[in-house]
Amino acid sequence: MSNLTRRLLLTPSVISLLLWMIVPLGMTLYFSFMRYNLLYPERFGFTGLLNYEFFLTDPAIWPSVLNTLLLVGFVVIITCILGITFAVLLQSPFRGRGIARVMLISPFFIMPTVNALIWENLFLNPVYGLFAFISTSLGLPVIEWLSELPLFSIIMMVTWQWTPFALLIFMTSLQSIDKEQIEAAEIDGASEWNKFVYLTIPHLLRPIAIVVMIQTIFHLSLFAEIFVTTSGGPGYQSTNVAFLIFAQALMQFDAGIASAGGVFAIILANVVAIFLIRQVGKSLML
Repeated sequence: MSNLTRRLLLTPSVISLLLWMIVPLGMTLYFSFMRYNLLYPERFGFTGLLNYEFFLTDPAIWPSVLNTLLLVGFVVIITCILGITFAVLLQSPFRGRGIARVMLISPFFIMPTVNALIWENLFLNPVYGLFAFISTSLGLPVIEWLSELPLFSIIMMVTWQWTPFALLIFMTSLQSIDKEQIEAAEIDGASEWNKFVYLTIPHLLRPIAIVVMIQTIFHLSLFAEIFVTTSGGPGYQSTNVAFLIFAQALMQFDAGIASAGGVFAIILANVVAIFLIRQVGKSLML
């Protein structure tokens, strides 16, 4: 098959992919410069950079950016730590290991909306939730998690769902670790901690980089857990950039300002992605 034939066969897929990406992006850029409120369509018209000015001067914008970065950072760090811990523990054979693997991996297959409902009603409810029951049993004051610690509550929900993803990647990677190196370290008298620090962690550097990059991309647009549980509150304490854009688009019906927010989110995501790609590249060169 000639190169020309290959290119002709790939052309429809490439064109479809470009249209699927470029058309929505182009429409978002277009509407970001237009006055376009769905309640007042007759006022549609060019407004220049006013939408960007309004969005960037919104009192919620910088708290939402900070919340987004905190949410992504803490979730990624905690899931990596827990994923590595569980992966190492599951390496050793024990009775019921298969069941333990299934139980640890299963949260990843729960939809984000259902995950939020489970945590809101079964764990965090201040009246009949599990945490309230434990606090009452120990004689401790009951914490209203979603109103007193809203961002931390969202972090717990997302961490619970995404730890299995990190666990899967790390378990798969540990299957390929060089057994001869481990045996040589044991012969030399290396402790379990030394084997973990000098053999396991270096072997997991590439998987860790991949997990960090993939999770960051997904968590920058986190929405369902916030929408179902806190609605961005109290105040702006759990509002992230994705929820702020939603609030502008569907609560205030202002597609122009929401489009400007979408462009801002794209720029933020690209800045983070470029940084992560460079870090991943450095890790893969080790």
